[in-house]
Amino acid sequence: MKRYGMVIDLKKCLGCQTCTISCKLLHGLGPGIVRVRVMEEEMGRFPDVERFYIPVRCMHCDEPECLKACPTGATKKRPDGIVTVDQDECMGCRYCAVVCPYQARTFLAVEKRYFPENGNIWEAKRCDEHQTGTMEKCDFCYKRIDDGLKKGLEPGKDPEATPMCVISCIGKALYFGDLSDPGSRVSGLIMQRKGFRLKEEVGTEPSIYFLPRR
Repeated sequence: MKRYGMVIDLKKCLGCQTCTISCKLLHGLGPGIVRVRVMEEEMGRFPDVERFYIPVRCMHCDEPECLKACPTGATKKRPDGIVTVDQDECMGCRYCAVVCPYQARTFLAVEKRYFPENGNIWEAKRCDEHQTGTMEKCDFCYKRIDDGLKKGLEPGKDPEATPMCVISCIGKALYFGDLSDPGSRVSGLIMQRKGFRLKEEVGTEPSIYFLPRR
């Protein structure tokens, strides 16, 4: 069984936030709603310091705490490892946000638009796809993946079957693929560059690995 995951090369990330914007555009996310955050960090001691960037999102954990905490079953984990939220089942209790070690969920309290006065047909259509009073998070663009698989495409290799943040990354810092395949590109990068995961001590087994800067 495939287990999809992502590898992020911290040496290549430019901090441009193209991943954040492309995600918002694809999914029609309103003001204040983001699925991908780019954190800026500083390392070293003055005057020998350097700044670097860490893109974070839902880690699609193999043992997700959000899944255990969800009282309605709205949070689901697919056989391929992708964690999703069914907004039709979400009651907006926000328990998942409380237990998530990565602060990867956003609550959609009210509908917000970028063009409230003049209106925007495209935005109106996209906003209607999101239900107020429910949780938002990265879902690895699973609809792109599923549609691509139906066409015989390979996620992580063919753009049409790959998460939007990966194909839009200017610095080519993001990689996507099957973590269960030792011969996949993501597995190879993790092995060669000694990839690590955030907060491994909490035991959630994230599906997103980071490649060190040095």
